[in-house]
Amino acid sequence: MASIEEVTGYSFKDKELLAQALTHKSYSTERGQAGFNERMEFLGDSVLGLIVSYHLFTKYPGEDEGYLSKVKSALVSRTSLARWAKDLNLGAYVFLGVGESQTGGMKRASILANSLEALIGAVYLDGGIEKAFAFVSRWLDRPDAARVETDYKSTLQELIQKRHKKPPEYEIMHTEGPEHEKVFTVRVRIGRKILGVGAGKNKKEAQQAAARNAFDYLKSHEIQFHEL
Repeated sequence: MASIEEVTGYSFKDKELLAQALTHKSYSTERGQAGFNERMEFLGDSVLGLIVSYHLFTKYPGEDEGYLSKVKSALVSRTSLARWAKDLNLGAYVFLGVGESQTGGMKRASILANSLEALIGAVYLDGGIEKAFAFVSRWLDRPDAARVETDYKSTLQELIQKRHKKPPEYEIMHTEGPEHEKVFTVRVRIGRKILGVGAGKNKKEAQQAAARNAFDYLKSHEIQFHEL
């Protein structure tokens, strides 16, 4: 397996910074150590925000603040960062406690995203803003990096409120699977009418899936008065 420095394209002068960026709290706690990556994650989050803001400011000179904010939110979202981390195979390099490791921590989106932010913070501390910018730009320059996901839940709510003057309701139908790999199934309804059902790894994802199915349904169906 290639080293993390080969994968990232950056060679650290201070290897301790790299080690700290890749150390999850669960690992240091089990070993009674003081250092782990949460402080570096905090720094990396701010460095990433600055780099992405500057990148978008220069790339889209004709776009307004609303558009820039939307694209930035997509780029720095947990989903986007976890996708980038998976492309780097970052989970294979993160030091996890036994419990986290046994429950699939190396594939968990939150751990991957947080570790990537810590890594960005470490690059900044070791090499400065130019090196951090070069590292982040490798992701920003990819055509699929700024994939903006449609917020179907908000879109559905606007449509329902406009047509029927009341918001849709979401209900968890059931959950299944082990604690670290649960699958939630959610349905969305208005009155007695079920509009859509969706599943996901968490409630938010399941609600979005249900809302998307409901939105597709309403493109070709009308809700009758007696169903409300």
